[in-house]
Amino acid sequence: MQLNYKILQTSTFRLSALYLLLFAISVAALLGYIYLNTTVLLERQTDDTIRAEVQGLADQYRLRGLAGIIETIQRRSREDTGSIYLLADPNNKAVAGNLDTLPNQATTDSEWIEFALDVKHGGLVEQHEARAFHADLTGNYELVVGRDVEPLRQFAGIIRGTVYWALGIALVLGLGGGLLMSRNFLRRVDAITEASRSIMDGNMAGRMPVSGSGDELDRLALALNAMLEQIERLMAGMKEVSSNVAHDLKTPLTRIKANVESALRSGNDEEYREALEKTVEESDRLLQTFNALLSITRAESGQSRSGLEPLDARAILDDVAELYEPMAEELGGGLVVEADGELPVMADRQLLAQALNNLIDNALKYGAKEGEAPQITVSGRVDGDKVVIAVGDRGDGISEQDREHVVERFVRLDSSRSRPGNGLGLSLVSGVMKLHGGSLQLGDNHPGLLAKLVLPLHRAAS
Repeated sequence: MQLNYKILQTSTFRLSALYLLLFAISVAALLGYIYLNTTVLLERQTDDTIRAEVQGLADQYRLRGLAGIIETIQRRSREDTGSIYLLADPNNKAVAGNLDTLPNQATTDSEWIEFALDVKHGGLVEQHEARAFHADLTGNYELVVGRDVEPLRQFAGIIRGTVYWALGIALVLGLGGGLLMSRNFLRRVDAITEASRSIMDGNMAGRMPVSGSGDELDRLALALNAMLEQIERLMAGMKEVSSNVAHDLKTPLTRIKANVESALRSGNDEEYREALEKTVEESDRLLQTFNALLSITRAESGQSRSGLEPLDARAILDDVAELYEPMAEELGGGLVVEADGELPVMADRQLLAQALNNLIDNALKYGAKEGEAPQITVSGRVDGDKVVIAVGDRGDGISEQDREHVVERFVRLDSSRSRPGNGLGLSLVSGVMKLHGGSLQLGDNHPGLLAKLVLPLHRAAS
């Protein structure tokens, strides 16, 4: 009973019921129109036939007198055509015709009359309906000419019954179809609801059921499943980030505690000062980690989108090169900028510069083989509807299987663990690119790493 009530509350059933109502009204109007036109046409043909016969008999009476009309009526009465004739004298007695007495309705002022007619059929007397025209002739004679309209009324009854049956069948089939569709729809909605409850109870691996029909519920389920997969990835990322943050904070905090405790035990002012300096140094590293995390969060959440403005990325390349070129030369290497013309983009100047700084900083740290100086190339070009800014080095590079993993937070490859860093540089770059509608692409520089910032080309409105 509860299921049936739920079915009646579904939008599918309500739409089916509304469609059924409109369909029933349309069918009723169409069949009603056919019924009325058919019955009216048949009655009009009958009346025209009667009127023509009356006119003919009146002409006979006018031309041939009483004997002529009596002879014509008697001849026509012998024919079994369903026609009714009666010529009555001034005393209302039948003179000629197949009707025994003058109908009671003939005493009214109406020319057209309808009355019950007894018809003998197979030894039985059946009562039919007759329609006739009543006219007064000269000499106080009365003429009644009509037809047995029982077949016409029966035909009209058949059409009327057909209309009722058609409406009834349409209502039954429509209601049954609506209930069936609503039941199937409700079953799928209940399955989605059950899956939702399972997910809310903690089963993050659960997904919405997909029937494979490709209908709107399947499209909704697929969209929800994609959203759930994204949520699951984000939650897994949050768990990993929490674990990594705890791990990365534990080491510097342990060092700070050890330095402070050692200084306190020594009682030496020099060791006090050294402990404070190391504490400040470790605090700076912690602050850098937290600042990087905040920058990544703002970039990935889109909070910095309001700072986007049209600018020429070539100017950022020149500024960054001017900053890092002395550093590369100090390490015995070099930094070269290769860019032709303007690089128009819609970007946040500070975030784009920070992303480029991170790539160059990584290239300075890891972009040279053991015993060699870093050689860094920064290039910018327009490629179709994209602006590509690339930073290439001559180091060991990143293997193809690690390229997707290395942009995650706190991920550091084994080759870089011995060097300073927190594993957030490429993650920040990836977040900045998502904010700008672009992407970070890592490839092979043969040898070394080629990191590309791919941004949409900004075309100024003409």
